[in-house]
Amino acid sequence: MNNRSTIVDEFARLVTDAAGLASGMRREVDTVVRTQLERLLASMDAVNREEFEAVKEMAARARDENERLAARLAELEAKLAAK
Repeated sequence: MNNRSTIVDEFARLVTDAAGLASGMRREVDTVVRTQLERLLASMDAVNREEFEAVKEMAARARDENERLAARLAELEAKLAAK
């Protein structure tokens, strides 16, 4: 009976060690994959979400300003043509 208990204890220890090893390997793989993806994105000159949103907002403001200036120009041209 004691021998069987020892075998079960050893097996449980082996499974625990294997689970710890698998967990460590998973963290290592995650780190390597994340690093490679960051390098790939950096080489592609990709921007992060905050930069994208900032540029998108600037473009919207520039478009609004362009439309406002186009309307003002049309108004001034109409006044000039009326004279």
